[in-house]
Amino acid sequence: MANDLAKRDYYEVLGLSKGASEDEIKKAYRKLAKKYHPDLNPGNKEAEAAFKEVNEAYQVLSNSKARAQYDQFGHEGPAGHGFEGFDFGGFGEGGFGDIFDMFFGGGGFGGNTGRRSSGQKGPARGSDVRYDLKITFEEAAFGARKEIEVVRMEDCPECGGTGAKRRGDVRTCPKCHGSGEVSEAQNTAFGRFVNVRVCDRCHGEGTIISNPCPRCHGRKQIRRVRKINVTIPAGIDNDQAITLRGEGEKGERGGPAGDLYVYISVKPHKLFKREGYDLYCVIPITFGQAALGAEIEVPTLGGRLKYTVPAGTQTGTSFRLHNQGIQHLKGGGRGDLYVKVTIEVPKRLTEKQKVLLKEFEELTGEMDQRKSFFDKMKDVFGG
Repeated sequence: MANDLAKRDYYEVLGLSKGASEDEIKKAYRKLAKKYHPDLNPGNKEAEAAFKEVNEAYQVLSNSKARAQYDQFGHEGPAGHGFEGFDFGGFGEGGFGDIFDMFFGGGGFGGNTGRRSSGQKGPARGSDVRYDLKITFEEAAFGARKEIEVVRMEDCPECGGTGAKRRGDVRTCPKCHGSGEVSEAQNTAFGRFVNVRVCDRCHGEGTIISNPCPRCHGRKQIRRVRKINVTIPAGIDNDQAITLRGEGEKGERGGPAGDLYVYISVKPHKLFKREGYDLYCVIPITFGQAALGAEIEVPTLGGRLKYTVPAGTQTGTSFRLHNQGIQHLKGGGRGDLYVKVTIEVPKRLTEKQKVLLKEFEELTGEMDQRKSFFDKMKDVFGG
């Protein structure tokens, strides 16, 4: 009983109020457990005692049933939940597993239990490579085949990727005996702790090169230029990428190669603008063609087409030509071509043309329409 009376309030131990949430309890525990952990405070008895106190408080407050008893009866309530009855197995998620991950990149208890350091080296995938390719508008529309030159890391051709001048120049690391890892045991207040980390002698390779290759200098890989054929699908657009699996840099220690990403940049066209799979262009026509109607030639990516402009066409009118746009990237048809016509007004007229236009204007009553418009302006603005 005297021992219970001497104990500090569990909420006080974790620096929390009585209404603290489960998440707040877990965060407070992690912070304090890291602060007072014996492995970070070797020989410090006060830190060890504080660490035990923090664990005891967490063991009770993280258990909803034990916490409810503690809230009602104090230290008398959670009998069997104190540090003396403390079960290390209770530290699952958010408990010892997380704490040892923070301290050691993974740790473990017992002679047969250990965690590997996060720096352990094994087969590593090669890096991805990016290549920016500029193509013409037509190549994007119809597809093409291009040859590109890519700089990437590959196995050294002289040593075959061993990094050594001769095969006999590669030997097993005497420190890790070829495993690439070394184990270190630490005795703590909670038992024997085994930490497994990358061997600092061979840097996780498991082998040591006594006589490096003169070309790659023991690095096993060199940077080389490779020619690669790229198939550009019809319908591709700006900033889209073509993925070539396994054409990136070579992997390490038997790992797979990375990928090559070819990013497309499309040169602008003199006549067409693209929006999605549709094309847009502007065609000038004469006043006579617009007024009387006419058959005109319309440019398309596949050549010229005949199109009849109806009489009375106004400037800015757009016509739609079905299936004359860009082929869909994944098949399933083509976009459309939208043709916008603009009426060209001649800048220079002969005297005869001027007379004829004035006569035309009088015959059509355009002068009267203009006067009527100006009369309306006077009514609105006065004058």
